[in-house]
Amino acid sequence: MWQKLKILLEMIKFEHTVFAMPFALMGAFLAQRGIPSLRVFFWVVLAMVGARTCAMGFNRIADRRFDAANPRTVDRALPAGQVSLFASWLMVILAGLLFFFACSMLNPLALQIAPVALGLTLFYSLTKRFTWLCHVVLGLALAFSPLGGWVAVAASFQGYPWVLSLGVLFWVAGFDCVYACLDADFDREAGLFSMPAIFGRRNSFRIAVAFHGLAFALFTLTGVQMGLNLWYFGGILVTGLALFYQHLIVNPRDLSRIQQSFFSMNGLIALTLFVATCIALATGG
Repeated sequence: MWQKLKILLEMIKFEHTVFAMPFALMGAFLAQRGIPSLRVFFWVVLAMVGARTCAMGFNRIADRRFDAANPRTVDRALPAGQVSLFASWLMVILAGLLFFFACSMLNPLALQIAPVALGLTLFYSLTKRFTWLCHVVLGLALAFSPLGGWVAVAASFQGYPWVLSLGVLFWVAGFDCVYACLDADFDREAGLFSMPAIFGRRNSFRIAVAFHGLAFALFTLTGVQMGLNLWYFGGILVTGLALFYQHLIVNPRDLSRIQQSFFSMNGLIALTLFVATCIALATGG
């Protein structure tokens, strides 16, 4: 059983929760202007774990036939037969129930927006079948992370810095556009839609640069809108350098270091912005 659980967690890349979790906590800390209660912290973490596990599990189920035909993904757990479809669906359903239960333990507004947030993450898995805007849909889904954290504390949208969610949207859309370059040829042959498959790798990189430029500006504007001090803008500087570096080490002709760009740098960005926010709030704003 433990071996199956380990395979399931590997299948959904559980460790990549680091991309969205810091933004959910960032929203909660901003709403509280400090450290939220342990109860809120606990349920926000559980809600994020449930939402991402449900969404990634559904993604693997929905894409299992494409994964089986793609040389890059043929070794994933479902197409390789390491886990059953039943076990995968069970994980998705239990994770979804965990998400809704965690939201219900926070406040009524958190529970009201929960179906929209989770629905978007599930809907994303189907979008490559009909639109190259799939990367933007993924960004929109993850943009609910900081909003959810804010609502968990404030039980209201009032005062929420919407530019933060817009920043997350363009940040995610940018790096997902780059990552999709790995499957550009397969997507084109399989009749799937993505920016690299439709516009080519070179143009997709240009779009990603524009998206990341917007994300950087919006993250910066978040600090201005929330009245954060220089500690936050120090984090913004690190974020800018990380965004620049990931475009420096990966280009349309050489995708060999895309794992370092996608995972290391983007994990660093999420954690840096969260830590910078925490320090700024702890030092008076």
